[in-house]
Amino acid sequence: MDFTQEDTLLSIFSCLPIASSYKAGWKNIQLAHFRQPPHCIPEHSFGQHIICINVGNPVRLQQVVEARSETVHSLPGDIGLYPANLWQTFRWNGEAEFLNLYLEPTLLLQLSYELGGGNSIELVPQLTGFFDPLIQNIALALKRELDLDGAGSHLYADSMANALAVHLLTRYSTRERAIRSPKGGLSKQQLKQAIDYIHEHLERDLSLAELAAVVRLSSYHFARLFKQSTGVSPHQYHIRFRIDRAKQLLQGDLTIAQVAHTDGKVIKFRQYIDTLAVVSAVK
Repeated sequence: MDFTQEDTLLSIFSCLPIASSYKAGWKNIQLAHFRQPPHCIPEHSFGQHIICINVGNPVRLQQVVEARSETVHSLPGDIGLYPANLWQTFRWNGEAEFLNLYLEPTLLLQLSYELGGGNSIELVPQLTGFFDPLIQNIALALKRELDLDGAGSHLYADSMANALAVHLLTRYSTRERAIRSPKGGLSKQQLKQAIDYIHEHLERDLSLAELAAVVRLSSYHFARLFKQSTGVSPHQYHIRFRIDRAKQLLQGDLTIAQVAHTDGKVIKFRQYIDTLAVVSAVK
């Protein structure tokens, strides 16, 4: 089953999520915010790795994954990790509110190979409920992204997906070798190519893979090396330059609404709520 399809969700849940990233165009990661009545999910198997985070009230959760059964008193902040392609079923006894992160297995395989760990790794199921601040912060950051519309957020989602995948490989997989992080930064030519591309396509919703292709690197290596060279992530650089451009435009006679529609193209500033506070102060 593909958990990113709404008809799939209706076949196992009582109702659809109250918010999701399915229409945002994110590639390797998806997020859904659920609020569900007491329910039993029948036995199923998903094509994505799933991370479930309790963001509601305590609830009694019964779960069976590949014949391994656990019953837990799930508290707010508790996390469950359910690898792809395992048969599983769940039952809870009260209203449950939770965030589900869906991560494509191909991303973990790709990163494992790039980081020197081969292409044969498995995630270890975590059924009993655990707390991991990094996973929680990634999920909440992506939820805030959706609350701000989710449009124009490919770079951000790509960065979060890479960070989450590397963390899972390091902490919750069968991988034995240490992660090898790329060092040294981009060459001057590579950095210029990447920055020029960002500047030339400022109105576009760029993806990490698109930027990495400009300098012929993998997404993960490009993001790490770009940050080592500039001190900020590609996503942060993109947003900062957009803010600088908005400041410049507002020094003229354009209104905020006109700036947002520069050259007749809607610049989908994902952070424009925050940006407006900055540029309005400048004006």
